[in-house]
This record gives sequence, structure tokens and C-alpha cells, in this order.
Amino acid sequence: MSQSKLEVLTPQNAQLIFIDHQPQMAFGVQSIDRQVLKNNTVGLAKAAKIFKIPTTITTVETQGFSGYTYPELLDVFPNQKVLERTSMNSWDDQKVRDALKANGRKKVVVSGLWTEVCNTTFALCAMLEGGYEIYMVADASGGTSKEAHDYAMQRMVQAGVVPVTWQQVLLEWQRDWARKDSYDAVMELVKAHSGAYGMGVDYAYTMVHKAAPRTQTPHEALAPVPAPASKAAE
Repeated sequence: MSQSKLEVLTPQNAQLIFIDHQPQMAFGVQSIDRQVLKNNTVGLAKAAKIFKIPTTITTVETQGFSGYTYPELLDVFPNQKVLERTSMNSWDDQKVRDALKANGRKKVVVSGLWTEVCNTTFALCAMLEGGYEIYMVADASGGTSKEAHDYAMQRMVQAGVVPVTWQQVLLEWQRDWARKDSYDAVMELVKAHSGAYGMGVDYAYTMVHKAAPRTQTPHEALAPVPAPASKAAE
């Protein structure tokens, strides 16, 4: 393993690319629940926004086949240009190569569809021809079957790709809870996208630290009122 892969991901050394998070591509995903996939993808995007990670969004055959990128993902990055392609392999498009180069960071975090096609070909070519390190976000990517996803991940790992999960990336970027400039935003993201972990944070904030519930509108709780015992129970 190269020494550079022993370096943790930081907001200063990483960039991110989203590949083909489009409806027609998501329809074919069978390796992960598709709502979970979207949740994880948008969570990863919001993490990148918090830490100001240079981010590239690329799509394939939007009008002819795949449809538009998830609106929830696009809205994380207002006014950002989406890089359209014809090739399944993002590395084949010069705009993508130029965007990665302009970001000036060799550690590329990847989230895309499908794992066995668009992710794998991009990862192998970006490593071989571009000298990039690839960090593949396994739970913000999906394949057409569990086997397709798993074997693609194995193939990439054998080639030197580093497998990660979206929450792992988020917490690696945060690293230290003493970093208060990002603490609150990370906690809000965790509460919204991290499932049971987020529920635990909500519980700690409200029950332990006595914070108000984070509902958008007030909700009054009515005290218990015991009903009279029925005659059948007497």
C-alpha cells in the first residue's frame, strides 16, 4: 500500500465526483434499497458542502435515456454545471478530466451508478492514466444485483481502490469534535440522514441536554387521562 493511502481524508486533500445519479440508472439498482441509496448520496453531498469539498457532477445521455440528476442532489450545489457525456466511462470525457485536474487534489471520492460499469471503468482509468487515488463510497453507489456490486467492489479493491462508506467520509472530514466551525452542521446532517445514529443524537439533545425538539412547527403533548374502568372489568 502506498504511503499516500495511509493519509486520512481531509477537507484539504479530497475532491468528490457524483457519476450518473439519474432515475433510469437508479431503476436498475438491485444491490441496495433505492431510497437508502438516495439518502446516502444526498447525505454525502451535504457533507461535501459543509467542508467545501470541490465537487463534480457528471451525467450520461440525460435526454436520450437516463433522465435528470436527483433534484435533491442538484439543490445541494446551486448553479453548478453538470457535465454531460455519451460514454459510460466518465474518464473518456475531457470536461471531466479537466474538472478533476482543476480541483488539484489526487484523492477522489466517488459515488455513482452503476458500480460494475460507470464506477469501475472510471476508477481504473483515473488511477492508471491520471494517477488519482480512488475512494469508492460503497453505500452511495449501486449495481444491478448484489453480486454485480460486490464483485465490482472486489475488482476495484484488488486494483488499489479504497472502499469507504458515506458516513465514514463525513466523520473523517470532521475528525475532531472540537472543530466547532463544522460541528453544528455535521450534527444537523447526521440527524437528517444517519438513521439510528441521528435518532440517538436527537434523543441526547432533547432528553439529556434538554434542547427543544427540532420540528418545524410546535406540537402540544396532552397529559394522560385515565379512562374509567368498564363494568366488565369490575
